[in-house]
Amino acid sequence: MSDEPQTLDPATRKQPPTRSSAGAPDSPASPGPARWIGALVAVGLVLSALNLRPAITSLGALLEEVSAGLHMSGSVAGVLTSVPPLCFAVFGIAAPRLARRFGPAAVVCAGMAAIAAGLVLRSLAGSTPAFLAASALALMGIALSNILMPVLVKRYFPDRIGSMTGLYSMALALGTSVAAAATVPLTDALGGSWRLGLGIWAVLAALAVLPWIPLIRDRAADPGTAGSGGTGQPAAAPAAPRVARSRTAWALACFFGLQATGAYITMGWMPQIFRDAGVPASTAGVLLAVTMVMGVPLAFVIPGLASRLRHQGPIVVALGLCGLSGYTGLYLAPAGGAWVWAVLLGISNCSFPLALTMIGMRSRTGAGVVRLSAFAQSVGYLISIPGPLLVGVLYQHSGGWGLPVALMGGLMIPQMIVGVLAGRDRTVEDEC
Repeated sequence: MSDEPQTLDPATRKQPPTRSSAGAPDSPASPGPARWIGALVAVGLVLSALNLRPAITSLGALLEEVSAGLHMSGSVAGVLTSVPPLCFAVFGIAAPRLARRFGPAAVVCAGMAAIAAGLVLRSLAGSTPAFLAASALALMGIALSNILMPVLVKRYFPDRIGSMTGLYSMALALGTSVAAAATVPLTDALGGSWRLGLGIWAVLAALAVLPWIPLIRDRAADPGTAGSGGTGQPAAAPAAPRVARSRTAWALACFFGLQATGAYITMGWMPQIFRDAGVPASTAGVLLAVTMVMGVPLAFVIPGLASRLRHQGPIVVALGLCGLSGYTGLYLAPAGGAWVWAVLLGISNCSFPLALTMIGMRSRTGAGVVRLSAFAQSVGYLISIPGPLLVGVLYQHSGGWGLPVALMGGLMIPQMIVGVLAGRDRTVEDEC
């Protein structure tokens, strides 16, 4: 019997957990040490997910203060909001290789440490290049963890893909919204310095390092050695698919990229849109928090619902229509209906946990999931890079938010189209 992680095929989902050649259990459902390992992984996933967005949304809430403090122009601020997807694309490519060599738990542990260090250094930066470099360090840690979260879920919880994806997606949304809402009040409480307001989130990242430390040597979770019995030597197991040959993989990458474009434009610019419309800074931060907090319940519900459907297209369309409505309202009456637009855009942003769920469902094996996750997220983040930068350039040269918001709304159309294609009931192995 192969040690390849279990598939998502309902016909095989209930197979007994495999065991390594040494007889050690590979699944948290197995007796013995795997029980506490599974619990530790669950805690680690939640704490890590809480740290995957505060570095971004805390900056969005204080972008005006940071721009003034570091003397940035609107175009440079646009570059700053494009740094997250750029780092996610560049560093995400390295995630599968690092996971094969060190194990995904060790890589996520290092990622959380990088986030903490980057946030501290960013708060001390005295120039724009130093600020960008420190941000890149934090975002590198986020990028690696982004890629490996679905891999860890697939390996440790093969029978609970939807619920565990929902759990850490909910934690991700919670961390995002709390950082958006609390950054400005925390900054005021700490004396009004944007440096302290950004740096305080390093404490949360440091806490997320702790659950992974006992798992650093747990190479059983290494997706690159599936079937090796933990020895690092290959055994008889299905070869990982070359996902770049799959139409579904490309559709999923495009869907991921377009939803990421909307998400990072929202996180980077939405508070400024509301502030320019006359909304107070603290209220603008709360509005961003409302957008993000919508993902807390929905990020748990949507993956579970998606895993029960053979085709995820209807969910894609429903979320896309919410986004289109929200951007239309933001264009017509940004301040008058601010709370409604924030809610609609928050619902639309739940395309992210849906995309993660589809990554887990579009491949049969753990090796396939790690390749598909790296491909879809890296290519997707490359696609998303121009969006926030273009919004900054359009805002600076048009003198208002009408054209940038129209662009945001227009992107929802292709997002729905490729999302429907990615949601079809097939796997990359079928197409490769």
